[in-house]
Amino acid sequence: MMNARATALAEKRKTRAIEKALVSIKYIPMIAEIQVFRNLSVYMVILTKMGLMRSTLGCLLLTGAPAMAEFAVCNQSFDVVNVAIGQFERDQFVTRGWWTVGPNQCANVIREKLEARYVYVFAQDVFGNAILNGGTSMCVGPKEFEIQGEKDCAVRGFLEVPYVEVDTQRTERWTLFLTPQGAGG
Repeated sequence: MMNARATALAEKRKTRAIEKALVSIKYIPMIAEIQVFRNLSVYMVILTKMGLMRSTLGCLLLTGAPAMAEFAVCNQSFDVVNVAIGQFERDQFVTRGWWTVGPNQCANVIREKLEARYVYVFAQDVFGNAILNGGTSMCVGPKEFEIQGEKDCAVRGFLEVPYVEVDTQRTERWTLFLTPQGAGG
């Protein structure tokens, strides 16, 4: 029997493979129909096509539907984005990545109850261009990574990038929405 981490990793690999296949045939609009949410996938596809996903998803979360993640990143841009997160754990910062999030998809980046008030997010497009304007420097790796500490990135073989600080206001759950550049909201 697979543990939760192995199951999550398998799901992430499956989603990435589908995204790569769709991008390679230049059929990006279909990515909107591939949803990370297993139980809500049919409803989210319909809502996405009707343009009602954002408001309806918010209603579903407020009505007591079972939470699938404690910190999620939802991509409302038109591009595939890669996301890394950082948070303070015990006595140091830890950064993790990458989650690939297609247009109109969400990624569950922290599955446990949020303990820290602040979560740090770095997001870039598939060309490596940062899409958030952050002010907190932390490390990322070129492939899937978990890095202890935020100092001396280059010395340790990592890149130093600007993460955005997200104040979760000490809530147990939070969803960050990535919108197209200049769209606001």
